Amino acid sequence: MKKSDLVEVVAKKAHLTKKAAKEAIEVFLDEVSRLLTKGDKVTLSSFGTFKVKKVADKKGRKSPADPTPVVHKKHRVVRFMASKTLKKAVK
Repeated sequence: MKKSDLVEVVAKKAHLTKKAAKEAIEVFLDEVSRLLTKGDKVTLSSFGTFKVKKVADKKGRKSPADPTPVVHKKHRVVRFMASKTLKKAVK
């Protein structure tokens, strides 16, 4: 599903205009992004939790064909943990 598809579904089910639905979705996504950028956790009941995880430096190699050692710098990544309700629904 693309964002435009989601806008159409939200507009129809929430009895909104497409413009209002698009704005609501964009505000939601912007706010989630802002909170994750700050390092906060975002929990949506019955859906799941988005959180930021720190990944430490680790050694690796350039590619399987080129075994030159490389250090992958520490960084942060976004993780999503599905709620029990969502896991049951998908099962």
